[in-house]
Amino acid sequence: MIRKKALLLALLLFVAPFCASFFAQTGSASPAPQPPGQVVPAPGAPTGLPGGSAPAAASPNPGDGESGGSQLQPQHITIATPAPAPAPWTWQQRVSWGANLLLVVFAYIGIMMGISLLRKIERQAQASEDAAEAAARNASAVFDQVQSIVRAERPWILMSVRPAQDIENGFAVVATNRGRSPARILSLVEQVAVTVDEAHLPAAPSYKDAPVAPADPMILLPGETAEIASFSRMDVKRVCETAERMERIEKWEEKIFLYGNVVYCDLTTPDQAPAHESGWFCWYIHGRQKSGMVMTGPAPYNRHT
Repeated sequence: MIRKKALLLALLLFVAPFCASFFAQTGSASPAPQPPGQVVPAPGAPTGLPGGSAPAAASPNPGDGESGGSQLQPQHITIATPAPAPAPWTWQQRVSWGANLLLVVFAYIGIMMGISLLRKIERQAQASEDAAEAAARNASAVFDQVQSIVRAERPWILMSVRPAQDIENGFAVVATNRGRSPARILSLVEQVAVTVDEAHLPAAPSYKDAPVAPADPMILLPGETAEIASFSRMDVKRVCETAERMERIEKWEEKIFLYGNVVYCDLTTPDQAPAHESGWFCWYIHGRQKSGMVMTGPAPYNRHT
């Protein structure tokens, strides 16, 4: 509807100058109107004296009474000049009018063709936009599929706890490669904390020591395990430092937590590829006779990338 109104307005603006020119030419062919009608003397009345002067009015007789004392006025007749017939068009005016009409027709045809072309361009642009969006969605789906394949084939190091083989009431934290490609451990870090419960720990894990690389290269094939930390009852005395704290730990008024982080890389990817991390968190349960260790802890301490 808006396009139709705009087209009609453009057509009117285009035709208006030609119509004005046409009416101006038509009006110029008519002669200018004559001034008001001229005075023509009545039949039998004197037409004037030689020299163009009008005859003087006759004066009344001296012996006339009051009834004949008024002056006689000459009679006048006013005739309106008829309008002359309009002059015929010249061949230049006819050619100009025909040319203007042809220009109007050609302009209308050109406007309609332009609008049709614009509509075709709009449809083509919309089709191109739809095709680009479909291609972007397909590319995103392919990228997600490739990423899922890469994640499925990469190494995944997960942590677990098992009893130590040679130490009574001792436990070891082991890393197991659960992925489908070999992994190389780049650095290790661990920390021991004694506090009331997990709520009293920092929101994010903090370490006193910086991560260090293993003394010997550690490469884990799919399904292999490696021990990365250990803890036993002998380490409890070293951590407590005082008999009062040792008593609080035996009464479970305070708890011993162990946490750490492992950084590793995929051997099948380039060296510039980003490394992966696996965090772990354990609670060492100390009893008077027996001890235990379980995997637990908040999500920031068990972060995997």
